[in-house]
Amino acid sequence: MKQILPLFARLIKIFNLPRSVLIISLWPIICSFSLIENSSGSPLRERPLWGFFAHKKINRLAVFTLPAEMFGFYKKNIEYITENAIRADERRYSVKGEAPKHFIDLDNYADSIRKQLAKSTWKDAVDKIGEDSLYAHGIVPWHINSMKYQLTEAFRKRDVKRILSLSADIGHYIADAHVPLHTTKNYNGQLSDQVGIHGFWESRLPETFAENYNFFVGQAAYEEYPQKRAWQTVMNANAALDSVLSFEKELSTQFSEDKKFSFEEVNGLTVRVYSKEFTNKYHQMLKSQVERQMRASVKMIGDFWFTCWVDAGQPDLLPLKKYEPTKEEDEEEKTEKANWLRRIFEVRKESDN
Repeated sequence: MKQILPLFARLIKIFNLPRSVLIISLWPIICSFSLIENSSGSPLRERPLWGFFAHKKINRLAVFTLPAEMFGFYKKNIEYITENAIRADERRYSVKGEAPKHFIDLDNYADSIRKQLAKSTWKDAVDKIGEDSLYAHGIVPWHINSMKYQLTEAFRKRDVKRILSLSADIGHYIADAHVPLHTTKNYNGQLSDQVGIHGFWESRLPETFAENYNFFVGQAAYEEYPQKRAWQTVMNANAALDSVLSFEKELSTQFSEDKKFSFEEVNGLTVRVYSKEFTNKYHQMLKSQVERQMRASVKMIGDFWFTCWVDAGQPDLLPLKKYEPTKEEDEEEKTEKANWLRRIFEVRKESDN
């Protein structure tokens, strides 16, 4: 929750809106970081997000996996890579077709179909399943592969803006693919009476424990089969799903409602969260699961950045300067955020109906 508050300040400055208006308009986002329900008492229709904290940390750490030939350029632009790790989530509220790029409902497909899809190109998958059906149940492994080719081309052209923008974005999608709850239609426990577990796993746990995680994952390595790696990632994440849900369900039987949840005040906002005791015990039951998935995300992002660079012919990045947005690009970003905010208002109206 505390990671979203700086966003309030940024939006206040950009749109010159009262703080109270921003809090109301951003309610769907707030719900992704806490257990606050909307006014109707029902779960939100929008899928929750990886915590801002986790995405930024993962992208930032991936920079340190790169070889010297790449590290200098990425280190110069590490703040851009870090801050823009969440931009793909901002687009979910303003760009049609963005949301399916962040997940895949593997439980929608029989095991035999999963195996076929994992070996299928996007065109073949569309021929077998249909584009509308694929988008309805998520396309993250194919989208990661598509992003790989786009980033390779950006390296080939030595396009600084595209390299950084695509690096930040592919990092986001790769991290999403490592979240067990991004691989199921029960993405927020809404089908198992566990609403809020998504934000619990991917926001509260890393924010609480990440300082003690070991993020030394070694140097980036070349990935010969990017699409296969993307599918292995979502399959592995899905294999961890049973523990994510069953452990929370088991632990909940040991806690009364007032012990399972607590209230915390952050900058004047009182939010309902899982209690520290419940959080600690759940984290222990998972036996470093969140740490493993964050580490795997860091390594895979570094591997894909490196692979794109190699496939582009290993262009010399040292002469490339630190990226500084132009005035026009700043205005474009403000427009994008305005569209994002407008979309959030629309989501609020829909959730009230």
